[in-house]
Formats: sequence, C-alpha cells, structure tokens
Amino acid sequence: MKLNYINKIKANIPLYSNKKTSNLLDGTYKSIYKGKSMNFENLREYVVNDDIKDIDWKSSARSGTVYVKQFIAEKKHNILLVMDSGIKMDADTNFHENKKNIALYTAGTFGYIGIKNNDCIGMIFSSKDKYVFKYFKNNLYNLDEYLWAYDKNNSIDPNYNIDDLLNYASDNILKRMIIIVITDFSGIDNIKTNTLKKIRLKHDLLVVNINDNYMFGDNIFDIESNNYIADFFLKDKKLVEIERNIRNKIISNNIEKLKKNNVCFTTISSIKEINNKVISLLEEHKYANRF
Repeated sequence: MKLNYINKIKANIPLYSNKKTSNLLDGTYKSIYKGKSMNFENLREYVVNDDIKDIDWKSSARSGTVYVKQFIAEKKHNILLVMDSGIKMDADTNFHENKKNIALYTAGTFGYIGIKNNDCIGMIFSSKDKYVFKYFKNNLYNLDEYLWAYDKNNSIDPNYNIDDLLNYASDNILKRMIIIVITDFSGIDNIKTNTLKKIRLKHDLLVVNINDNYMFGDNIFDIESNNYIADFFLKDKKLVEIERNIRNKIISNNIEKLKKNNVCFTTISSIKEINNKVISLLEEHKYANRF
C-alpha cells in the first residue's frame, strides 16, 4: 500500500509542527494507578492494604517512614473523526477550495498527529441509508484506508443530519473518546445543545468548521440545482445584505452555543491553514482540560 493520502498530508506538516504536536494530546486521560508496568510518578506514605511490593525500601530506610512508589498510567486516546458527508461538502470555501478536500486533509492531519502520539483513530460518516464506522486503529495504513473510504463515498442520505450521527456515535461506541467533528456552520447549526451536553459528559469534543463560500460574487455555483446563479441575483445589493446578515447571525449563534458548552473549535478555509489551525485547536483543548 502506497499511503497516497498520508504521504500528501505528511508533506503538508512541517518538521517543527511534528515536534510541537508530539505532546499536545498527552495527559488528557491520566489516572493514578499502582503497578510495575506503568511510569513512576512519585512517593507517598504507606497506608493499609498497599501492596508491599511497591514499598521503596531505600527511601523508607533513609527517612524512617515507610513509602510506596506511585505510578501513573498513560492511557491511549481513542480519537473519533466524525465526518460531515452531506451534499454541501461538495461546495467550495470562501478561498474557492473544495470543502470535502479540506475536510479530508484536516481529518488526515488529526489522525497523523494522533498515531504519532501512539493513539488510536476511528472514523464515522453517513452513506445513503447507513452509518459507516471505521474501528479504532493505531497505524497509518488503516488511517489511509479510512480517508480513502470517506473520499470515495458519494452515497448521501437525503435525510442526513449530523446531530443524528453524533448521537449514534455517542450511544453505540462504548469507549471514552476525543470526538473531533469536521463539518460546516450549517452542520454546527443542526447540532442540538442537548447533544453537546450529553457528549461533553462522557467525552472530549472538538469542532472544526470548514468555511462556506459566500452566496454573492462572481461565478457562484449552486450544487443543489447544478447551475450557476444568475448575475442579476448576485448583483442585487439588498439580497447580498440579507445573505450577509443571515450568515453573520448563524455564525454568531453557533460560536456562542459552542462556547457555552465548553467546546473548542476552529474555522478552516484553505489547505494552507490546516496545519496551524489544527495545532492551535489541540493546544487550546489541552490547556482547557487543565481546569
């Protein structure tokens, strides 16, 4: 297997980013355990029922107090990429780049960083009348296959709703996860507040908005009608102003909804932005989880 998708994504991630992202996902699920197979954390005084095998005899002899070694387990993350696969993803961004292509590269970047951090990557998306779930794996070959499956998926359910997809994932995948939703503001608008609250109780949640093109300008194409929009609509100043106001209201409402539910998010309009935006989002998520 040639890793066609991964090789393109690796070429888009500079060396400094590889170094910087190596610890951005560390520590989210840290828990204290005792055991020889885990990393040493510190010493604490012996209490009843502690395993005598964990006693640090040298430290105990020096201090006159019995101490046991405490270990910390670094659990692997299960990172689920929730991919919007509605017809709107075939449209362009305001940078005139294909939204689905940017979603693909964004998912691959998250996946590549996660696997390099020794985490497991899964993916879920809608395909006609079913949900396609790719199970959590820890290698680049599986990630490349997941990206290929999403890229080649052209069977869209006309009743598709990303809120339903999120609820399905939360209810049926019985693992604690970092859920990364890759959609647009229309998709975010469809995610209910109750869904965000439910997911945040059990999982970490990050959202990526793939930015939409405006409905005005030159050569605007309507993917639903499969036609270019007539110039007399595009040049109408009143329609342009109405569209701008509606768009700004949707964006403002969704940003407020995500912030109220402590969901970290970012907006990406171009492949060139992916690297820095992904790193910034992971950094924001890491420090948000400290409090």
